[in-house]
Amino acid sequence: MTLAPYAATPPAGRGREFAEDRAGARGPRSEFQRDRDRVVHSIAFRRLRSKTQVFIAPDGDHYRTRLTHSLEVSQIGRVIARALGLDEDLTEALCLAHDIGHPPFGHAGEAALEAAMAQRGGFDHNAHTLRVLMRLENPYCDHQGLNLSWDVLEGLAKHNGPVSAPNWALSELDRAFPLDLGAWPSLEAQVAALADDIAYDNHDIDDGLRAGFLSLDDLMELPLLADRYREVERRFPSAKTEQRLRELVRSQIGAMVNDLLETTRTNLAGVGSVSEVRAHPGQLAAFSPAMSSAERGLKRFMYDKLYFHAEQIAAAEYAREVVSRLFAAYDQDPSLLPDDWRAGLPTVEPQRSRHLADFIAGMTDRYAIDQCVRIFGRAPEGLRNV
Repeated sequence: MTLAPYAATPPAGRGREFAEDRAGARGPRSEFQRDRDRVVHSIAFRRLRSKTQVFIAPDGDHYRTRLTHSLEVSQIGRVIARALGLDEDLTEALCLAHDIGHPPFGHAGEAALEAAMAQRGGFDHNAHTLRVLMRLENPYCDHQGLNLSWDVLEGLAKHNGPVSAPNWALSELDRAFPLDLGAWPSLEAQVAALADDIAYDNHDIDDGLRAGFLSLDDLMELPLLADRYREVERRFPSAKTEQRLRELVRSQIGAMVNDLLETTRTNLAGVGSVSEVRAHPGQLAAFSPAMSSAERGLKRFMYDKLYFHAEQIAAAEYAREVVSRLFAAYDQDPSLLPDDWRAGLPTVEPQRSRHLADFIAGMTDRYAIDQCVRIFGRAPEGLRNV
């Protein structure tokens, strides 16, 4: 496939933080393919299978986790990248890695770590993604981290756009391997971020319906979804409601992808290189104003009906309690840490607290619950909410 002139390519990138000996390199892969494979083979990626997406520590097998969400983001991202002539492997690597820094219990766990670290520089899952990939995951003999290419690290650092005030973790990494934080990232990174929005905007509806937290009547309150559901009814009059709702989610994803492609192609008129993408004063991969407004309305709807549902809030409080109590326990008695983490515990602050946060952030939901039971004798009974 011939790439568009504004696509990122390994020769136009800035290499890797650490030089590598390619003797005995395994397979004829591009640098971005190597990045993707390193992410997929990492322990941190495998842990995503047991980390919260929407529902905390779900008992059901059909609910999404951070891993299945990341795979769905990757699928959407590759479709968009191919249609725009971008590098699919770079896009896929960004999509697969974007949530690696999430602690157990999703945003509830992050809130607890942020509070515990308030006097030590705080905690941010996006910056922690870079910290995991560049410093904490160490499978290689000759360098720290996974040593991913500059283009991947840049795209992950700017998942939400240019960074004007990086926290301590991102600042520390940027000093070691400058990521040009004030500029827009590649189109591949911009597409990965929007693929994330498309995936969770719509797949969270599917999980909310499955759990009974959302109903068809709820969806019909939102004109965007109501109009599309009526179209599904017209096309499939004899289908079951469950099948129609699944079709609603699929058609909504398709509409958002098509809108993104049309708007982005228009925005790219006259753009001839990846350097021009990064130097552009604003985002080039984007929804139309109408779709952007509708998407914001969908997010408000989901916060009101699902994310801030009473049962969700209660489970989140229990999750924050688990993470907070674990941090306090390890802080007070480091002998509770596994041998390797205890051996590496710094003796001075803020490094000591950051080490504890690194350990807790790497936990899966299940492991955090098990540690709570081991240390305190039990975990909160209301932790699981589906």
